[in-house]
Amino acid sequence: MRGWSGAILRVDLSRGRSTRARLDGELALKFLGGRGFAAKILWDDLAPGIDPLSPANELVIAAGPLTGLPIPSSGKLVVAAKSPLTSGYGDGSIGTMASVQMRRAGLDAIVISGKAEGPSYLLVEDGGAEVRSAEGLWGLGTFETERRLREEHGRDAGILSIGLAGENLVAYATIASQEGRSGGRPGMGAVMGSKNLKAVVIRGSGEVPLADPEGLRELGGEAYREVLGKPNYGFWKRQGTMATLAWSQANGVLPTMNFREGCFDGADGINGDAMEAIKVSQRGCPHCNMTCGNVVEDSEGMASELDYENVAMLGSNIGLGDLRKVAALNRLADEWGVDTISLGNAIGFAMECSERGLISERIEWGDFEAARALAEDVVRKRGLGGLLARGVKGAAEAIGRGSEGWAMHVKGLEISAYDCHAMPGMALAYGTSPIGAHHKDAWVISWEAASGLKGYDERKIDKVIELQRLRGGLFECLTTCRLPWVEVGFDLAWYPRFLKAATGIEMGFDALYGIADRVYALIRAFWAREYGDRWGPHMDTPPARWFDEAPSKGPTKGARLDRAEYAAMLRRYYSKRGWDERGIPRAETLGALGMGDVAMALRKAGAI
Repeated sequence: MRGWSGAILRVDLSRGRSTRARLDGELALKFLGGRGFAAKILWDDLAPGIDPLSPANELVIAAGPLTGLPIPSSGKLVVAAKSPLTSGYGDGSIGTMASVQMRRAGLDAIVISGKAEGPSYLLVEDGGAEVRSAEGLWGLGTFETERRLREEHGRDAGILSIGLAGENLVAYATIASQEGRSGGRPGMGAVMGSKNLKAVVIRGSGEVPLADPEGLRELGGEAYREVLGKPNYGFWKRQGTMATLAWSQANGVLPTMNFREGCFDGADGINGDAMEAIKVSQRGCPHCNMTCGNVVEDSEGMASELDYENVAMLGSNIGLGDLRKVAALNRLADEWGVDTISLGNAIGFAMECSERGLISERIEWGDFEAARALAEDVVRKRGLGGLLARGVKGAAEAIGRGSEGWAMHVKGLEISAYDCHAMPGMALAYGTSPIGAHHKDAWVISWEAASGLKGYDERKIDKVIELQRLRGGLFECLTTCRLPWVEVGFDLAWYPRFLKAATGIEMGFDALYGIADRVYALIRAFWAREYGDRWGPHMDTPPARWFDEAPSKGPTKGARLDRAEYAAMLRRYYSKRGWDERGIPRAETLGALGMGDVAMALRKAGAI
């Protein structure tokens, strides 16, 4: 095979054994890589109903055929497992040198099962694996863990690690790399912690076998030059995703005070201009000339890497308008290995519970010290923090008294940083995201705001599906970063050309969309198999706040989603996907996608 490395490494931590298996060619052609490989492996390997924090769960680290190649923004990996936060399929992508080293080691995926006897880390070198003691690393933050492992294994080693949140099994603990890269929002870090796995270190010395090495090098050089020449490139390099904050404020979609409002009075203090004023450096992922990690000095004198999502969720969403203090919360979250989006949701939820008198703790909006203390309580699972460590869904179920209506999640995963009181297209994107409420699969909100289309127009459904095929399908399976296309208009036509040069296989967008649809249907089947008769349209419906309450100010003042209109929109989405009225892929849809075996499994489980 060309383009793919050709092997999957399986590691059983309970036995301390590893095996290297040849990558199946059919798997590569049908699922491409990254998310596709992860979804297929987890579907095949996991028995329904397993505890996500048990040794039976698997952590999959997967690359795609474009990962780590000398083309724009290719330094990405997918990390996936059954989620301890949602009990469904969970994954995330992370920019890391581990992506490059994994391809050099001749691997397309690493599948980790079992549980080590004590704190351990996994060393992977050129396809072989060794489980080593992590006694001296357990309890350290991700920054210090990586620093020590780099001293031992070399500056160019690829390292994925967890912090206190993962060790303490916080349901939204992430996997971290390179002091600011983070992935696996639905608790992939907790899955690592449940296996006593502190880190994975990867080193390789080989080359990825390519169909046309010289052609790929030439294409990559052209592509890098095209990115550099884009009109928006200079502004992107200055602000990156932080420019989104001013846009969200202007359009009334900036999450404020637990998504109660879409505008924040202190927005000017935390926007891209404010970031530029205190910016000290910039970081990026391997093979990237669109470095998006803007680094500032935080209120505690430390370096913190910022982007829009963490600033909105740890800033406006909790009423905090001091960017240096927001940066301190963000840096601590990165060191602790806890998702900044879910953490900002949890703190905002707690502040609203406090305001309404549902908890005894006094946590005022915008109180940095209280937020900092609560964040540490979350990662250490102390007091109220222990309750919030379950996620806002679990916390609301425990607190009750109406708090479920403003626990901002879908399927248990906390909503990322876009308010949707007036944006039904983006609400649908959140509702139907394959991992829960995340923007990465279909960031339709900018198109929705600019399109001029009102309400629940059919074209919004079509756009959500189109973006899911591209963002959550093509990019997550190839596996590369979507930002060159999204942010500076890098032409999508490059990607089939890259794929042909790497693999020798010509795939047009119809074929690539077919792979995306197959992956989405398989992930949906995973959820249906897990949830059984508990599955239904309510699982794809945004929180009650967006239907029952309206913002009091800004461009979206008075706006609310309409329940009947949203339900009709969701039914039309299901129909276009070939799913039934419960949102489960029909047997004929699965058959057409070459997954008749999946249909049989769902019938056996009583899901269809």
